[in-house]
Formats: sequence, C-alpha cells, structure tokens
Amino acid sequence: MSITNTPTSNDACLSIVHSLMCHRQGGESESFAKRAIESLVKKLKEKKDELDSLITAITTNGAHPSKCVTIQRTLDGRLQVAGRKGFPHVVYARLWRWPDLHKNELKHVKYCQYAFDLKCDNVCVNPYHYERVVSPCIDLTISPSGQRLVKDEYDYDNQQSHSSSESHLQTIQHPPSRPGPQETFSSPALLPPLEGSSSASTSAFSTITPEYWCSIAYFEMDVQVGETFKVPSTCPIVTVDGYVDPSGGDRFCLGQLSNVHRTENIDRARLHIGKGVQLECKGEGDVWVRCLSDHAVFVQSYYLDREAGRAPGDAVHKIYPSAYIKVFDLRQCHRQMQQQAATAQAAAAAQAAAVAGNIPGPGSVGGIAPAISLSAAAGIGVDDLRRLCILRMSFVKGWGPDYPRQSIKETPCWIEIHLHRALQLLDEVLHTMPIADPQPLD
Repeated sequence: MSITNTPTSNDACLSIVHSLMCHRQGGESESFAKRAIESLVKKLKEKKDELDSLITAITTNGAHPSKCVTIQRTLDGRLQVAGRKGFPHVVYARLWRWPDLHKNELKHVKYCQYAFDLKCDNVCVNPYHYERVVSPCIDLTISPSGQRLVKDEYDYDNQQSHSSSESHLQTIQHPPSRPGPQETFSSPALLPPLEGSSSASTSAFSTITPEYWCSIAYFEMDVQVGETFKVPSTCPIVTVDGYVDPSGGDRFCLGQLSNVHRTENIDRARLHIGKGVQLECKGEGDVWVRCLSDHAVFVQSYYLDREAGRAPGDAVHKIYPSAYIKVFDLRQCHRQMQQQAATAQAAAAAQAAAVAGNIPGPGSVGGIAPAISLSAAAGIGVDDLRRLCILRMSFVKGWGPDYPRQSIKETPCWIEIHLHRALQLLDEVLHTMPIADPQPLD
C-alpha cells in the first residue's frame, strides 16, 4: 500500500498501524504510540465497520462524522499498554489530538453511545467523540521552541480535579512570549479560484480580492457607537487605538467617537485603551493580533478555541500586552463552513424523510452517522455560519465566569471585526450547498 493512500479494514494490520502512526501528535514516545495503536487495531480487526470509522476519523482529522470505536471495558476501567495504565479514551485522545491532555478534561459529544462515563460494557475510544474542556486558570504559553504548552495550576495529585461537567466558558490566557518560526502562506487547493480563471492553482485571495479586507464596528455595552470602519485591502495592518486622529486609513481612533449615553465607567475604561491593538491580515486572509496597550484585551476567536481544544464559542482568550498571536485561519474557517453546511443540509433531508415516514437506514444519510442529533444539525442557520467569519474583542475589561460580566455586551468598550474574504467564501458555500427547505407532504 502506498503511504499516500488511506488504508481500509481489509488491509494488513501493519499497513493500518503505519498510516495511523503518521497522524500522532508526538506527545508520547514512538514505541509507546506504536504499541498502543497496534493493540487497538488488533482488537478492532473483527469489527471492520468500527475500524473503518477509526481510520476515517484519524486520517481526516475528524472532518467527517464517524461512529463509535469500541473496546471492552476492563474491571478498573483502565487500559494497560507497555507497562503503563491509563483510561483508554484519554490514551488515544492524547495520541491523536491533545498530547498535553489531562484525564479530567474530556467530555463526550452528545451522539457518542459508548462514552467512557456512560459506564457501558464497551468504551468508545474515538478521539473525535470527545471534546476537551480545559480546567479554569489555564495559561496558553509558547516555549522557546515555539511549541504551545498548556499549564494547569490544578494538575496536582494532592488537589481535587475539576470535573469537566462543571466547566463552561473559561478564560484562556495568552501572555507575551518569544515568537516561533515564521509561518509560510501557500494557496490551499480547498479554496476555489475565480470562475473562469486561467489557472486553477491561482491563489483564492489574489483572484477574488475584496476592496476591503475587514470592517470594524465599535460598541459601548450593547450599543454601536460611530460608523463602521472599513479597512482597505491596501492596508494589511490596521491599528485600533484610544486616540483622536480622524484621518482613517490604517488607523481607527476610538477616542474621537462621542456617545451621549456614555457612563462614567465607560469613560474610565476608554482612558485605558491607549495604543490599543494592531490587526494584521496575512497570506490569503489569516489574521494576527498584537496587543499594544498597557492592558490586556479579551478575544472571542473560534480558531483559538479549536487550538485550545475547546468547542467554538466556549472560551474567552486574554491576550496580554506585547503578545502577538494568530486569531483567525481562513482555511480552517472554510473547512468548517463546508462541513457545517453539508451536515445541516443532510440532516434537514433526513428530518424531512423521517416526517414523511421514510426513515433511512444506518449510514445512508449523506455519510452522517444516524446517532447524530438531526434536529440540532438541521438547526444550523446562516447566522451560525456567519459567526465563523467574525472576531470580537473587548478592551481592558473581560467577561465570562471569572468576571462580573457574563457577555461581551456587558463590557464598556469592544469591537466586532467582520472578515470580508471569509464572508465571501461563505456566500459561495451557501450558493453551492444550499440548505434545503423541508418538502411539503403529499
């Protein structure tokens, strides 16, 4: 079997193990990883559909919905590999998703039927049937080598672990650190070129360049103040600060904006915006933030959520003064758009079939596992997809369970950034993959 080809359950164990080894995250030694993967593949050899689900989940990085992948539960619930014992779902989640995972940080997705904490005779070890719920007070820092490390102050044997079910919206901290190696930006095949373009490999960003790469709206509490500021594509770096220069261009000065309903608390917070933040558009549409202010800024970013192993919208990211961090990835956003639109379309079709009494059999709903909550998937709307293309950022004051403010709309001064290239791609996705209306009954 060529290493470029994805194996199936009919291939030899050695070929399957070799392919799955290529996707490990590197937190464990190669010998331990190989032993753990070999052990799992052998246990699944007689359950070909589950082995195929595992191969699909791992080789596509969870891009396609997959079924439970189960092994028998042991008496103490732990799996022994190479003389080490650990909870099986944690062992394989570390191997293929989060090498720095702690044992109490996993929460199963709703459609997982054999999740570890359901106490069934069989245990699902599909890493993409679990979400990471990070414990409170987490610092996401960068080591001198550029690798991200998660430090959890509760991760000690003599302290009580935090149950994943108690954790929801948490603040993840991003202190300043030495930057890692520079990223290179190439044009991925998944971004469509301009229709009629002479070269299919032409960069999507260069072929369909919006006049403005983003729009920035400024809010005080839940009220927009001033007009939306559009940043020309000729200005890949824009500064949002608390000063008063009205000339525009590559600088949005919030100090010049007046609001007759402004309170004393908002006035005080605005005084501390200072040099604010710098937003930088790189490559085809990735966005980085540099905090120039003397005070931290707080960001809602689906990209950072995913990097931290959180569900979208499940965390607030505190970016410290002088920190420079990526907050948006165009390619990842485009993949999410396509997946969510396809899932919603297939789920809506399945619901319509169910209402008509024509309930499809397993595996026949556009490749979506029947165990998925169809009503939840069909509930995905245009607004849900638009949120993928938006960043929100508050100055000085944070929100969430660590603060008295539960929503960004309760913070004194914040901005909402609409990313035009991402919105343009979303428009294309919605045109090519329309979410079907339920068909009328006869």
